[in-house]
Amino acid sequence: AIARAVGMVLDHLDDADVPDPVPADVRERAGFASHASCLRALHQPETDEDYQQARKALAFTEAFVLQVGLAAQRRGVRAVAALASPIEVPLCERFRSSLPFELTDSQREAVAQIGADLAGEVPMQRLLQGDVGSGKTVVALSALLQVVAAGHQGAFVAPTEVLAEQHAASLRALLEPLGTDAPDVRLLTGSTTPAARREIQGAMNAAEPLIVVGTHALFQESVRFADLALVVVDEQHRFGVEQRAALRGAREDGRAVHELVMTATPIPRTIAMTVFGDLDDTRMNGMPSGRTPVATYLADSANAAWVERTWVRAAEEIAQGRRVYVVCPRIDASDDVADAEEEGARPLASVEEVAAYLRSHPALSGIAIHELTGRTPSSVKAQIMEDFSAGRAPLLVATTVIEVGVDVSEATLMVILDAQQFGLAQLHQLRGRVGRSSLPSLCIAMHRHELTDSGRARLQAFADMTDGFELAEADLRLRKEGDVLGAGQSGTATHLRFLSVRRDEALIRRAKGEAETLLEQDPMLERHPDLARALRAASDGQIEWMQRS
Repeated sequence: AIARAVGMVLDHLDDADVPDPVPADVRERAGFASHASCLRALHQPETDEDYQQARKALAFTEAFVLQVGLAAQRRGVRAVAALASPIEVPLCERFRSSLPFELTDSQREAVAQIGADLAGEVPMQRLLQGDVGSGKTVVALSALLQVVAAGHQGAFVAPTEVLAEQHAASLRALLEPLGTDAPDVRLLTGSTTPAARREIQGAMNAAEPLIVVGTHALFQESVRFADLALVVVDEQHRFGVEQRAALRGAREDGRAVHELVMTATPIPRTIAMTVFGDLDDTRMNGMPSGRTPVATYLADSANAAWVERTWVRAAEEIAQGRRVYVVCPRIDASDDVADAEEEGARPLASVEEVAAYLRSHPALSGIAIHELTGRTPSSVKAQIMEDFSAGRAPLLVATTVIEVGVDVSEATLMVILDAQQFGLAQLHQLRGRVGRSSLPSLCIAMHRHELTDSGRARLQAFADMTDGFELAEADLRLRKEGDVLGAGQSGTATHLRFLSVRRDEALIRRAKGEAETLLEQDPMLERHPDLARALRAASDGQIEWMQRS
């Protein structure tokens, strides 16, 4: 009955009856028939090729509407002038020549690209993608130095207090050779004392050229910059578009703020944002000299000999003055983890239980072991990381709180327990905590004996690949489309019925080019009413999600 009803409608349908958001000239250049013809071919295809071509045409329509919306938003942001920060060549050259390492070609290209953006009044909105340990921090610092040298202020936002503290220390160390010309670096987090907060806020209000490193505390309304010119957001997928927008609009004079967002391991949603999104893309390939690839092995936790050998290896590494991470998916036995163990299966590894077991292990006798989780008080976290870095407590049992940015060059062994519980991006980030020097490094991913086919494929990809960009593409292939888009973001939830992030990249890129060309000619869509209507219908969450990190 439904098929007959659809057939009756299609028999009486002509092109004029179906609003088409894609202009005829755009559709013709893309090689697609009219919207009405595609609907007929979708429901009443004469051949499979007809059906596939209709699906592609309708996917292109969805991509085109999205790209017009995103391009319009980009134009809106860039219509507001930002502060230009000319490149202070002598200072920048002194900074680069003072570095204890040579910049890679990718780093130099990124510095030049970002520097050119900052020297102009068009607000920069740039995504800096670099693999774990590729040296993004130095690139970000070069950008911050450029705006501070021009007399303005910069903000560096990190997702955790541990990482914010580490970034602040790292920036100060890298800037120290500049002597009195080095800009002031302040740290502002939720743990900052009221007195210190008032002192930092006073410097910010006085428009002193400085760099403020912080966490989400920088997004609070009470935090005010008098002369913010650049915000750098590290691990951008940890922050929503609303938080980023809060700092972009932090200037009282209405001028825009340049924005640089960074990510180490592109995850599928980040790839979707890059393909669809509102940010220009800079990719850094290659690793700084002196880094060695991390050897990765999978170990069945049911193999007692493998497990025992792992803890003996940990003791051997520590005996050579090195550090060891052990990562667990849970904090304690009562911790509730999504998608956790099946009924009757052994509990997932927890930090508290594993730390207690390792303290009693004969091979690790006399070795100080610390625990670090999201529940650890901030003041204690700093001491734990200092003890670990200094070798006073060379074995750290932790949750994924250490997955981002923690940089201890002596760390050479990463043991991930119940590795089947983690996604590829998390696994790669965790592995990136070791191999941060010329010392040979090792990652052991222990997993349960029983694995799903997809879980086994994910872990094998992790063991086989060390390149974060390759892993991101593998993640796209391994995930279902709904998982790529995120919870609640597939099907009618986003109106994406035909477009596939995994399959239709070429269509998306073509749609992006056509959308930008059309908006150059008709920025208000006055000559394209069908497109304007489709855009309004799509704007109830779809485009906003595509901008969300």
